[in-house]
Amino acid sequence: MTEKLVKITNKTGLHARPATDFVKEAKKYKSNILVEFNGKKTDGKSVLGILTLGVSQGSTIKIHADGEDEREAVRALIDLINSFEN
Repeated sequence: MTEKLVKITNKTGLHARPATDFVKEAKKYKSNILVEFNGKKTDGKSVLGILTLGVSQGSTIKIHADGEDEREAVRALIDLINSFEN
């Protein structure tokens, strides 16, 4: 399992478009992906799940991936989060 923390810096957090983009990227990988925020975990391949976490600007999330391409998945998702407009 690979786990990494990442701070959300864009103004909208992981809502609407950023959540959709996150899920699209997550679905490219075979690994199981979970996103953890405030003690809650959700499927990183579920837009509804990501939205229900309520991740806002300034929040830190943990991305968990488990599978054959876990490192690549986590790296790509962090790169995507860091590319969102502030």
